[in-house]
Amino acid sequence: MTEQTLTVDPERTALLAELATARAALVATTRGLTDEQAGARPTASTLCLGGLIKHVASVEEGWMRFVVEGPSAMSYDLPEGVSWADFAAGTAREYPQWAIDHQNEFRMLPGDTLAGVVARYEQVAARSEEVVAALPDLSATHPLPEAPWNEPGGVRSARQVLVHVIAETAQHAGHADILRESIDGRTAS
Repeated sequence: MTEQTLTVDPERTALLAELATARAALVATTRGLTDEQAGARPTASTLCLGGLIKHVASVEEGWMRFVVEGPSAMSYDLPEGVSWADFAAGTAREYPQWAIDHQNEFRMLPGDTLAGVVARYEQVAARSEEVVAALPDLSATHPLPEAPWNEPGGVRSARQVLVHVIAETAQHAGHADILRESIDGRTAS
């Protein structure tokens, strides 16, 4: 991106502020935790705090690529001979790398640190703000990629993407509060 002053209109300012608030609530749940605590799964679910941040960063990054590149940024190809029914039933003979990566987003892997996960999320956030500021129009749409969870022929505007990312981030911040409380009795709020 070239050095330029970008004017961000009131709508973008409001959407980005709401996203920043949701991000801050999510990250605040990890304040003072060790890497081990960030990877702990203290509830019946398999969620951990570090994994939630990894997942939300990946989702935000993917949707911002979609805003810029369109559906090619989100490919959900299946291996030859594997159907969506096999995939959904858990009986596929092979799983695509995107699905494996998605599962790994929810956990702290060997070598992951909380500081590294949060730093990556901050990089994703900074890039998202650049993308949103540079968009000529929040109403610009792209067709959604083919996948069973997307309506056939569906489209999503940059505005809808931002609202979706805000909602997902806020939802996971709520999950994170429950996890943090289960770890040491504290919450972010």
